[in-house]
Amino acid sequence: MNLNMNSVESVVAQIQGLSSSADDVTHLHGLLKQSEELLQSESTRLAPFLAELDPSKHSLGYLYILEACTAAPNAKEQANELVLSIARFLNDCAAEQIRLAPDKFVSVCKRFKDQVMLLETPMRGVAPLLTAIRKLQPSSEHLTSLHPDFLLLCLLAKCYKTGLCVLEHDIFEVDQPRDFFLYCYYGGMICIGQKRYRKALELLHNVVTAPMSTINAIAVEAYKKYILISLIHLGQFSTSLPKYASSVAQRNLKNFSQPYIELVTCYVNGKISELEAYVQANREIFEIDRNLGLVKQVVSSMYKRNIQRLTQTYLTLSLQDIANTVQLNSPKEAEMHVLQMIQDGEIYATINQKDGMVRFLEDPEQYKTCEMIERIDSSIQRIMALSKKLTAMDEHMSCDSQYLAKAGRERQRFDFDDFDTVPQKFNI
Repeated sequence: MNLNMNSVESVVAQIQGLSSSADDVTHLHGLLKQSEELLQSESTRLAPFLAELDPSKHSLGYLYILEACTAAPNAKEQANELVLSIARFLNDCAAEQIRLAPDKFVSVCKRFKDQVMLLETPMRGVAPLLTAIRKLQPSSEHLTSLHPDFLLLCLLAKCYKTGLCVLEHDIFEVDQPRDFFLYCYYGGMICIGQKRYRKALELLHNVVTAPMSTINAIAVEAYKKYILISLIHLGQFSTSLPKYASSVAQRNLKNFSQPYIELVTCYVNGKISELEAYVQANREIFEIDRNLGLVKQVVSSMYKRNIQRLTQTYLTLSLQDIANTVQLNSPKEAEMHVLQMIQDGEIYATINQKDGMVRFLEDPEQYKTCEMIERIDSSIQRIMALSKKLTAMDEHMSCDSQYLAKAGRERQRFDFDDFDTVPQKFNI
C-alpha cells in the first residue's frame, strides 16, 4: 500500500485501508502521528472528509481528523451541527481504537462539552459524555478527565440520578489531581441535590483532606458546603480536620471560611433567634457563595434537632409545648415539622389529632427484615472487596522500587539501632 501521507486525501485513504485489524490500526496510529502537522494546517477543509469515514470502523482516523477540524473556535451558529457530529462519533466509535489516543479523545469530548454549554443545552451532553466515559475507562475504578465535565453537565441539567451512576463506583486510580478535586466537589453537589447527605459528606471530605501543596478554590468551596451539610445531616461540626489532612488545609481552610465557622458556633448554641439574626446579617456573603439555600436548610434543621432532643426527655408532649420550646409560631407549624420528621424516619412518634398530643416511640427496627439483611450483606461484601483491593495495593507498593528507595532513606533518618547514639538523640 502507498504510504504517501502528503495530502489529506492520502491520509483518508490510509485510514480506510488500515482499520480492519489490531495490527493495521497500530500501524495507522504511527502514520497519523506523523500527519498531525498536515491535519492541523488543513483544519478548515477537513469536515467534508469525515463523510467518507465510518466512525464505528475507522474510529482512530476519524478521531484524528475530528480533533483537528474542531480545534479552531466555532461560532454559535455552527455549534449545533458540531454537537450532533461529535455526539454521533461518541456513540459509534470503537473503544479499543480511541484508547490508543486518549488525549485526543478527551480533547474532542471537552470541546463537545464547551459547545453544549455555548448552546445552553447541557442536557444534550449528558448521555454522550457518559458513553464516552465508559469507552475511555479501562475499568470502573479509573477516574478519567471526563468525569468532572460529565458531572458538571448533570448538575446544570439537573440530571442528578444520572450523575449518581458514576458515583456508585469506588475510585482507586486517578490521572490528574484536579480531576479528583472536581469529581468529588461536583459529585457532592449532585448528592446534595438528591438529599443523599451521607454520600455528599464522604465526597466533600475527600476534597478537604486530599493532599495539596497550596490551598485551592475547589477545596475552599467544598469546605464551606462540608460545614453546612454536616450541620444539616449530623447537627454538629468539628473544626478540627483529621491528622491525615494536609498541613496546608489545616492552616488555611478555616481562615477562608470564617462566616461558616461562626455559623457553627451560633448553631451549637441552639437558639433559633440568634441563628436567624446571624444568617440575615451575613445573607449577602452566603448569596455570593451560592450557599443561601443550604444555609436556610441549616436553620430549618435546628428545629428538627431541638425536637429530637425533646424525644430524649419526654414520652408525650403537646404540640403547643413543642411549638413554645422549639420557638415555632404555632402548634400547626409544630405538627408539620413532626409529621415530616416521622415521614423521613428522623423520629418515631404518633400524633393524637383530638387532643393535640404527641407520643414519642422507640425505634421499631429489629434488623431482621429481608431488606435490612440485604443492606447489611451488601455492606459486608463492599467492605470485603475494599479489603482485598487495599491488600493488593499494599503488595504492589511493597514491590515498587521508588517507594522502597524512599522508605529506605526515611528509615536511615530514624535508625536507633546504634545504642551509642541514643542518649544524644534523646538528650538523656
